Amino acid sequence: MKGSFSRKTKETEVYVNVALEGGSVKVDTPVPFLNHMLDAFAVHGGFGLEVRAKGDVEVDLHHTVEDVGMVLGKAFKKAMEGLKIRRFGYAIVPMDDVLVLLSLDISGRSFVSCDPLLREGRAGEFPLELVEEFFQGFSRAIGANVHVKVLSGWNKHHMAEAVFKAFGLSMRDALRERG
Repeated sequence: MKGSFSRKTKETEVYVNVALEGGSVKVDTPVPFLNHMLDAFAVHGGFGLEVRAKGDVEVDLHHTVEDVGMVLGKAFKKAMEGLKIRRFGYAIVPMDDVLVLLSLDISGRSFVSCDPLLREGRAGEFPLELVEEFFQGFSRAIGANVHVKVLSGWNKHHMAEAVFKAFGLSMRDALRERG
């Protein structure tokens, strides 16, 4: 199953195509760290993914990151149409010094709980607070509860990357057919 969605605003222009059965991954946004995170998400979730985005990154990365999350959620929602899914997904992912738990429920209701450790600091030039903004956009668009916990670790890059890998694994888990 596949789903595509696009959004154009004064600040951003985003297109996402997702293939639940897998395929190639091509991510092109003006935020290199977000590209890296979305690639990790798609590879570990086993999804085909195309993302193209432009945004007012000279002002701030916020609009672009949040809108990519939103459009990704809308594309997944379209790809899931007619499927009877398990709904619940979770993953615990170790990455070097970090251990992350991500659990989600594609319930039709939006809620995000993101570990406070992801609200401070940077991974390179990427403000970690934008991880939560990404999930807020995604959660509202698809209608999902997303809970993210950093169980241990100190490296901010590893925290964010483990979160996105856990996100891919959790989505794959939640999208399994209900038995």
